Amino acid sequence: MEFYVTAGPGTEGVLRDELCELGFRSARLNHGGIPFLGDWIDGARACLQSRIGQRVMLVLGRTSARTLEDVYEACREVEWQEFLTPSQTFAVATYAHESCGENPNMVTLKVKDAVADQCRAVFGARPNVDRESPDVRIFVYWARERVTIYLDMSGEPLFKRGYRQSGGEAPLKETLAAAMLRLSGWDRSTPLVDPMCGSGTLVIEAALWAGNHAPGLWRKRFGFERWANFTPEMAQRMSRLRGEMRRGVAGQMPRITGFDLDEEVLKTAQVNAQAAGLRLSFRRMPLRELAADGTRRLLIANPPYGVRLDASNQLYQELANAVHRLHGWRVCLLVGNPRLQQAIHLKPEAEYALKNGSIDCKLLVYEV
Repeated sequence: MEFYVTAGPGTEGVLRDELCELGFRSARLNHGGIPFLGDWIDGARACLQSRIGQRVMLVLGRTSARTLEDVYEACREVEWQEFLTPSQTFAVATYAHESCGENPNMVTLKVKDAVADQCRAVFGARPNVDRESPDVRIFVYWARERVTIYLDMSGEPLFKRGYRQSGGEAPLKETLAAAMLRLSGWDRSTPLVDPMCGSGTLVIEAALWAGNHAPGLWRKRFGFERWANFTPEMAQRMSRLRGEMRRGVAGQMPRITGFDLDEEVLKTAQVNAQAAGLRLSFRRMPLRELAADGTRRLLIANPPYGVRLDASNQLYQELANAVHRLHGWRVCLLVGNPRLQQAIHLKPEAEYALKNGSIDCKLLVYEV
């Protein structure tokens, strides 16, 4: 079976590295996501273990398709009854490249018709569409006269770990936080500090990675566990797999600390950490008090960009001043406003282009 793990822009390289470390076969670098080969339990394991992947997709087929009718026929030939019955619900999402010359909404309708028609031919009835919480999520990619048909194994996107009780005003997605940690070069043993931790996503993801907690363990179930072909035997195998993941948790962790000025958001961070089964230190501290103490640390942060949260020149200058005091530290900042990089006025050791939602960002890594 072939699988495809989707990636946020700029995170493909670290996602490939992650999947290789986890032992997935034939994982290779690809724009937009990483394919790998395996059986169904490998797809399930990717849902449970990938920190950076956004969705895990099962590839059902590829074929040539020059017209909308060709797309319909390709989808009509899939044996949907293996995954979908009239008692279940489904949803369709599509991507149609501009070279196809078709309205994407029309492509989606055509795929939906193909699925419904095939099910009606087999069962004498068709399943209903549920856009909010379907049992089966179908994705079709059509570009350059080729169509690829996928089933989404994840269900909800994988950044929805299941431990977050609440977020701040502009919470960082867990998958992007995990990618930042990998790109930072963190060794999972150096003490880590986030001086602008908000609701705690970066420090929680750091602790989960350092402690070898599988990020999918808080999810009650994934999309594939709602498919028609998910048998009691497969459910037992999943139960054993989850048990193996829980037993693999490491006992020792480096010191991981979150600071912020907002007392309420620190309470939120503590609640989120406790929901993830972690005991982490969160406390109020202004940037002007941040200083090196002879111990090497990683500082990692997602400072406000001035888009969803206010970002003053004074804040950027305080952060820049703090960075210059941290001799011997490694500093990693997700920068969405060039004023911050200008204020720091140091040459980064590494620089990565990322996107936080719709915002173009740079991940800047410094050795101070």
